Amino acid sequence: MRELKIISGQANPQLAHDICEALHLQLGSISLGKFPDGENFCKINDDVRGRDVFLIQPTCPPVNDNLMELLVMIDSCKRASAARVTAVIPYYGYARQDRKDEGRVPITAKLVANMITRAGADRVLTMDLHAPQIQGFFDVPVDHLYAAPVLNSFIEKMGFSQDELVVVSPDEGSIKRAIGHSKRLGGRLAIVDKRRANAMTTTQMNIIGGPVEGKICVMFDDMISTAGSICGAAELVHKSGAKEIHLAATHGVLCGEAIERLRAAPIKSLCVTNSIPIPAEKRLPCMQVVSIAPLLAEAIRRIHHHKSISELFRPPGPDQG
Repeated sequence: MRELKIISGQANPQLAHDICEALHLQLGSISLGKFPDGENFCKINDDVRGRDVFLIQPTCPPVNDNLMELLVMIDSCKRASAARVTAVIPYYGYARQDRKDEGRVPITAKLVANMITRAGADRVLTMDLHAPQIQGFFDVPVDHLYAAPVLNSFIEKMGFSQDELVVVSPDEGSIKRAIGHSKRLGGRLAIVDKRRANAMTTTQMNIIGGPVEGKICVMFDDMISTAGSICGAAELVHKSGAKEIHLAATHGVLCGEAIERLRAAPIKSLCVTNSIPIPAEKRLPCMQVVSIAPLLAEAIRRIHHHKSISELFRPPGPDQG
């Protein structure tokens, strides 16, 4: 591990610190700031020549600042003769526009992938992309992690019986995710039929499968942004007679009216990971933040030693328990 160097941007320094703690490494030294005109300043204070460098920087809000900071960090490392630079982006911003679904709109997910690649990233490590096909937008290797084991562990500790548990997909796009969680947690599967009027407005119509009446319902999603969709789904499930509703998501973006909607929603608990820092003013009494640092640390260790990442998500064999 002597040649491994982990450096953090300003987006989520606590996550980087936790990763280093798990790897028994010291966090690399870097100076970051802005010039008087608002341009980003960066200087790597440690020697990275010939090193395997991992830059920890989710592109969460403020998205543009964090993205630009990541780009200048990559460029700084490449110009300092780092042997390999891996951009560790637990939350990948600009992922919503991943295809051209109408005329005269950009594909920002591809544009940002091009920027990161052209800046000099040799590899990307990310988690629960909004659209899995974004991996193909990069011209460098992408390791795509899943927070499912961490979220499943949180739900398992609640001790629900399989007879009373229903895993609910908040929309059709999350069906595959819900099936994966259902296989691990047990219980039945239900799907909320969501109709999207535009990019900002959705309507929840029906529940397919279930039933949810008198059951403990758990909803999983990749992110909670404005919380409109998942709170609408929770309201529909509540009206259908669910006994308890629990939400779990990888990325707690929590922008716009998210906190107000979650406060008013008929939910008992909310679990998000620390892929994005959650400030104190956004922490609800029912919210639990679980750490993905051990998972990212193990992935970094495996990448550094050229070992398999997919083994992290392989179901245990009969002799492994």
